[in-house]
Amino acid sequence: MSQAAVKAHAPGVPDAGRWKALVFIALAQLMVVLDSTIVNIALPSAQQDLGISDGNRQWVVTAYALAFGGLLLFGGRIADLWGRKRTFVTGLAGFAVASALGGAATNEAMMFGSRALQGAFGALLAPAALSLLAVMFTDAKERAKAFGIYGAIAGGGAAVGLILGGFLTEYLDWRWTFFVNVPFAVVAAAGAYLVIREPAGSRNRSPLDIPGVILSTLGLVSLVYGFTRAESAGWSDGLTIGMFVASVVLLAAFVLVEGRVKAPLLPLRVITDRSRGGIYLSLGLAIIGMFGLFLFLTYYLQVVQGYSPVKTGFAFLPMVAGMITGSTQIGARLMTRVPARLLMGPGFLVAAVGMLLLTQLAVDTSYASVLLPAMLLLGLGMGTAFMPAMSLATQGVEPRDAGVASAMVNTSQQVGGAIGTALLNTIAASATTSYIADHIGGAAGRSQQQLVQLEGMVHGYTSAIWFAVGILVAAGVIALTFVTAGRPGSAPVTGSGSGDGVEDELPVPVVAH
Repeated sequence: MSQAAVKAHAPGVPDAGRWKALVFIALAQLMVVLDSTIVNIALPSAQQDLGISDGNRQWVVTAYALAFGGLLLFGGRIADLWGRKRTFVTGLAGFAVASALGGAATNEAMMFGSRALQGAFGALLAPAALSLLAVMFTDAKERAKAFGIYGAIAGGGAAVGLILGGFLTEYLDWRWTFFVNVPFAVVAAAGAYLVIREPAGSRNRSPLDIPGVILSTLGLVSLVYGFTRAESAGWSDGLTIGMFVASVVLLAAFVLVEGRVKAPLLPLRVITDRSRGGIYLSLGLAIIGMFGLFLFLTYYLQVVQGYSPVKTGFAFLPMVAGMITGSTQIGARLMTRVPARLLMGPGFLVAAVGMLLLTQLAVDTSYASVLLPAMLLLGLGMGTAFMPAMSLATQGVEPRDAGVASAMVNTSQQVGGAIGTALLNTIAASATTSYIADHIGGAAGRSQQQLVQLEGMVHGYTSAIWFAVGILVAAGVIALTFVTAGRPGSAPVTGSGSGDGVEDELPVPVVAH
């Protein structure tokens, strides 16, 4: 390949290799999403092998979440400053090394360190991937198709991770749930290096906002850790409350600093736009509802129904099929024809109906009567809503802000995931405890006591799922109310791409107010 082919191409001219680039960007996204669920399945085996205590095992998940959630805004700004392609390839290389270290871990310190490294490189990789799509696909119809594919992978990857994690843990070894990332990363990095060409002048070369980096990182880490600690230590724990107070103070200080510095880490124009702010909020709420669900259904299928890890993974396939259909066949086809709010709002509400079906779960519920239709509705709804949300979150921003706008999508998902896991788990645990306390006295034999225990678990899940229904309805209402209401069109967006006063025109589809 010639040097000219590798260099950034002229702005306004669609890149001939953009569809090839999408393959490698999607592969990288799949790897990151897979990693979030694949490790959960391997956790019991890894804990036993490495001698990790019950008190410390949460750090396998928490170390990753803290580094990823805390560094996302910084990662998005680095992508804008350093170049998205370079940041993307660096993130992939680092993620591969961190995954190899995790697979080779010999003690808990090595495992926790590798997970934190994975999170740090994931925070470089994820915003760079999304912002590459934002600047490479500028035609409205092409953009809809590209984001449809990306949205389907983002939504369905978690369930694929359950299947892959089940196979690898059951038939090989838990270490392969880490090693499997290496070939993914190598192929994606090599392909990206060869085919991705960024539009010229879309970088933001303003000096890095160091106070903003420090305040946002510490604020987000405090927030994510507050929720993860609340899950294990309770909401009234002193350190939990201290973390929440610290996050409020740090993030408030961050907003004040961003309004005053010349080159902010997060230009407030990115989040104060009514439509974009509505997207970040509704996405975060939807993730809160969905994250707890994956956890509950995994336990319900394995512990209550007695499914194997592999069978559990396959049980989630209808949700994946629904997400792919919703994203590529409904969202992508209708996005250029109807206002985005009429895809996002109804999408979240259809998912809420699917969630509502799951409130009917009992110990002996048949898969075909409740779980199958619920999963199909959840998948269809979330796929339809996620696709325009992913596209609109980076649409209409100045080219120099694409990385930071992408980072905000990932941040709303990460923080939503942390909140969802902690909040819904706490509700479920509390409901289970009170149910068992009320019913265990009437259980005569050992088998009846075990049945009460299982009924208590299911009661806990359904109690939490009722909250998830309400959260998804709220996400739908916010999308219908705040997301810009006009029909999509296409108009050039002018922005100071390089951050040095030179104006670049980048045709980006925008939604009319």
